[in-house]
Amino acid sequence: MNAQIPLLDMKTPYQELKADLDAAYLRVMESGWYILGEEVESFEREFAERCGTKYCISVGNGLEALHLILRGYGIGAGDEVIVPANTYIASWLAVTYAGATPVPVEPDVHTYNLDSSKICQAITSKTRAIMPVHLYGQTVVMDGINKIAAEYGLQVIEDSAQTHGGTYKGKMAGNLGCAAGFSFYPGKNLGAFGDAGAIVTSDDELADKVQILRNYGSRKKYYNEIKGYNSRLDPLQAAFLRVKLNHLDEWNKRRMAVADFYFDSLKGIPDLILPQVAPATIHVWHQFVIRYPQRDRLQQHLTANGIGTLIHYPIPPHLSEAYKDLDYKEGDFPITESIAKTILSIPMSPHLSQNDAAFVTEKIKEFCSMN
Repeated sequence: MNAQIPLLDMKTPYQELKADLDAAYLRVMESGWYILGEEVESFEREFAERCGTKYCISVGNGLEALHLILRGYGIGAGDEVIVPANTYIASWLAVTYAGATPVPVEPDVHTYNLDSSKICQAITSKTRAIMPVHLYGQTVVMDGINKIAAEYGLQVIEDSAQTHGGTYKGKMAGNLGCAAGFSFYPGKNLGAFGDAGAIVTSDDELADKVQILRNYGSRKKYYNEIKGYNSRLDPLQAAFLRVKLNHLDEWNKRRMAVADFYFDSLKGIPDLILPQVAPATIHVWHQFVIRYPQRDRLQQHLTANGIGTLIHYPIPPHLSEAYKDLDYKEGDFPITESIAKTILSIPMSPHLSQNDAAFVTEKIKEFCSMN
């Protein structure tokens, strides 16, 4: 049956902001300017200020943001980049697009984020960067990663696609390393109405390089300095993001309230593992991810009761067909593989009502009580 309570409500955000979003649409359409321009520049200023960085360079999507950062740092063939074993495949793909090799490291079993204590054993003479991914809305504990990077002379490139507004020790995601790539895919905490992304950094040289790379390798039309790419945020999406950026804090607080309700309602259930929040982090709950030994049967039970769920992510990158050339096998990353077999994302949205959240927890408890 179709979910009566979707994993993520995509319609209500538009309805809540309809007047402002429609006005933004008309402003752009009547401007006669549809690539880059003032609307994009305004969003870039506002988002950089929000992240606490000097620069924001908007691009076509989050994957391209990470790819262009790597290119901007000159990372390519023969180089290695430390990536989480437990992540969405886009983190790995960015490294591959640059011509480098992703080298996976296991996560902290409690937060699901990259475990800095396991990084050093993966570093070689070819390592050029570490790419921590702030998974599910929680920033990585960054102190250990930045210390290792400083010791070995490595770049720290944040994959911040899932953590709009999250913080670590009071600093925003996107301002915890050398540079960060954001996705504004519609389902994100700060989502556009199509693909969109951005790079944020305070590195003057990198900002200049990616600014050129995203626009065919050109500062001035038809004068191409390097072999670049076509990866630009359009003014319409920039205008929509500017509207939504004004509501990000409020909507994140609503997500936190849903998370608090889930914690209160689901605590103490045998074998059900709730997410953990690391000290000094503010989790913005892009996803609320539980673990259960009989995950597949629990998911089927929730689906039968009209509750939308998803597995983020069922196949770790090292076991995907896409990376069979790296010759990893099952058992190589047991923590990641155990997480993939037991995780389940349950409905999370700033527009999820308490009644719907209560129904979700009721059906989870119902299933767990029978097993």
